[in-house]
Amino acid sequence: MPLRHELVVALKRLLKAQGITYAMLAERIGLSEAAVKRMFSRQALSLQRLEEICTVLDIGLGELASETHQRHPVLTELDADSEQALVDDPRLLLATYLTINRWSQDEVLASFRFTVPEYTLLMTRLDRMGVIELLPGNKYRVRTARNFRWRRGGPMERMFRLKLLPDFFSREFVQPNETLLLLSGMCTPASAAILQRKLEELAAQFDALMAHDAALPIEQRFGVSLVLGQRPWKLKLFDPLLREP
Repeated sequence: MPLRHELVVALKRLLKAQGITYAMLAERIGLSEAAVKRMFSRQALSLQRLEEICTVLDIGLGELASETHQRHPVLTELDADSEQALVDDPRLLLATYLTINRWSQDEVLASFRFTVPEYTLLMTRLDRMGVIELLPGNKYRVRTARNFRWRRGGPMERMFRLKLLPDFFSREFVQPNETLLLLSGMCTPASAAILQRKLEELAAQFDALMAHDAALPIEQRFGVSLVLGQRPWKLKLFDPLLREP
C-alpha cells in the first residue's frame, strides 16, 4: 500500500476516533469543507497540511507514522460483556490500566505480584477483547483510541459511581496536584450547553496530556483521576422548606 494512502487512512481513523468532522477540521486549518474533502479524496496532502492536521489531532508526525502500521481499527469503548469481565476480575482490570498507560512487562512484574504465565494470560485476554495487539515477547501495541471511554451507564461506570467515588472523595483535596471545585448556580439551557462543551474540551485535553506523557518512564508519572459532572440538580434537604403548590 503506498505511503500516501496509508497516511490518509490513518488520518481518517484518528479524526473519527476524536470525533472531528471534515467541517470541524476545515475550520481549524483555515480551509473550506469542500477543500478538505477534495484534499482527502485526492490524497493530496503537503507536509505543511500534514503538520497542521497533526496539530489539530495533537499528535506528532512520528505518532502519525506509527499509526500507519496499525492493522486494526482503534477501540473507543468495550462491549458490555468485556466491561463486566473487568469488573469481575480486578487482576484483568489492573492489566488493562497498566497496558493503556504503556507499562512494560518488566515494569509490571517489578511492581505487582504477577508471574510471567499469569500476566501472559491476562495480555492474551486483552488481545481478544481488542484493548491491545499482542506482539512476540509480550510486547504490545495499544488499540484503544485517545478518547477511549467507559460505556455510559455500563458496568465500569456503575462500579466507579457506587464503589470507587466514595473512596475518591473520602479525604480532603489539600495535597499537591489535588483540586476540588464544587460549583452551583442557575443558568439558561444555552449556558448549560456551553459548560458541557467546555467539560468535553477539558476531557480531550486530559486525553492529549496522557498521550503526551505516555512515552516517559513510569518513575516520572503517577496515577491521576479527573471526575467531571454536570446536571440540573436540586438539593433534597431544601424540600421541606418548599411551599405547597
